[in-house]
Amino acid sequence: MITELKENYGYLFEDALLNEINNVGTFKEVPEGYMLMDIGDYIKSMPLLVSGAVKILREDDKGDELLLYFIERGDTCAMTLSCCMGQKKSEIRAVAETPTKLIMIPVEKMSEWMSKYKSWQNFILQSYHDRMTELLEAIDSIAFLKMDERLFKYLKDKAMVNRNDEIQVTHQNIAFDLHTSRVVISRLLKSLENKGKIILNRNNIKILDL
Repeated sequence: MITELKENYGYLFEDALLNEINNVGTFKEVPEGYMLMDIGDYIKSMPLLVSGAVKILREDDKGDELLLYFIERGDTCAMTLSCCMGQKKSEIRAVAETPTKLIMIPVEKMSEWMSKYKSWQNFILQSYHDRMTELLEAIDSIAFLKMDERLFKYLKDKAMVNRNDEIQVTHQNIAFDLHTSRVVISRLLKSLENKGKIILNRNNIKILDL
């Protein structure tokens, strides 16, 4: 695990912190679609992503989901941090977007390392800032973008976290993530194809305008 830590976090953390993470962290490898955290769960550990990507979702009173943002290699989740520090139940759902490797850090180490390691403190504060920026972008997207613009942004974001301009996703799953209907998504996808922005294939969508 120390090799993965140094490759992904060596530029952020000093050797002493990397060794502590190696000693107390638990390495976890999960497949695409695996639910790492659900709404209402108590958080006992914080994830550091080594590879892959995780999507963070909210749920309304009717059980419909809305995609907030993705976290990738070298990231952690600010909402997880908040729940860890406040010992609260999770208000989000975290699902592996791709096959993902991560290191789970025990919650009791959070505050200890904040005072012990400046690099950890900087990492946590930067993570809060990055996730807050992404949350504001998600709010702006809902409030100010038309649905076809939201859809195309979603497709580009998904392609970027998958590091592939061809993404495997169903119209129904897109509809779940964007909190709309499959019929609307299918119509808008066809419109984006007619505009030359994507190519619709039977089992995937190719993004042309990244």
